[in-house]
Amino acid sequence: MKVTKAVFPVAGLGTRFLPATKASPKEMLPLIDKPLVQYVVEEAVAAGIEQILFVTGRGKRALEDHFDIAFELEALLYDKGKDQELSQIREIAEMVNIFYVRQKQAMGLGHAILCAREFVGDEPFAVLLGDDIIDSDRPCLGQLLDVYRKYRGTVLALEQVPMESISSYGCVRANQIADRTYEVTDMVEKPKAEDAPSDLAIIGRYVLTPDIFPILACQEPGKGGEIQLTDAIKKLSTEEAVYGCRFEGVRHDCGDKLGFLKATVDMALKREEFHGEFREFLRKRICS
Repeated sequence: MKVTKAVFPVAGLGTRFLPATKASPKEMLPLIDKPLVQYVVEEAVAAGIEQILFVTGRGKRALEDHFDIAFELEALLYDKGKDQELSQIREIAEMVNIFYVRQKQAMGLGHAILCAREFVGDEPFAVLLGDDIIDSDRPCLGQLLDVYRKYRGTVLALEQVPMESISSYGCVRANQIADRTYEVTDMVEKPKAEDAPSDLAIIGRYVLTPDIFPILACQEPGKGGEIQLTDAIKKLSTEEAVYGCRFEGVRHDCGDKLGFLKATVDMALKREEFHGEFREFLRKRICS
């Protein structure tokens, strides 16, 4: 079955970016001239996703407005003859069908996915986390979907990370079965370095089968008192095969201030309009 639906858990409070996120969603922080979440939505659409569900919480109205039609703004741009800007604004509202559901309690990523059960139904689906901006020639989600189409099972995005950072991630024990493709045999949520089964971390892209929902519905809270998606996938792996895809591309952890700054510089340097002058500015700052 073709994967056409994606779930975006966006109910988090974004406390690491306070006070900027006091009244504005973290997902709406601008990376140059687009909010973070738009990069991830564009990745999903490029991979063939047709319907997206945002699992939201309080204070996320700006996110909903961003992907809606903006009649007054469009009329203003039309009257001023700003055709390029008008086209950009219209494309945002027209790129994909978007739906919303509220996660009424902050009970973890697993619970957020469970909130999507009615939307997903009995279909495989994708999950994308807005903290991870992945710059790649082929959409990261598209790479996972290639693995899904071949093996017809749950697929996790994997990245090799330094062992001193592994405690910030869920990580896997896995056997490589093809180029950049693994069969996952065990998962651990945020282990100490000495307890980690490998340096392969689970990154914020998933393709899940609907078999995850009955497990999530019965899942006991794990680390942090939350319903952990990693715990549910680990249980699922005892019932059916779970795969990993070590994707090609550069990941920017935009859930972290330093990662956000690095992403801004890296993405700006790739833009032709900024390449020369901005690069020279950075060179002078570094040398001063």
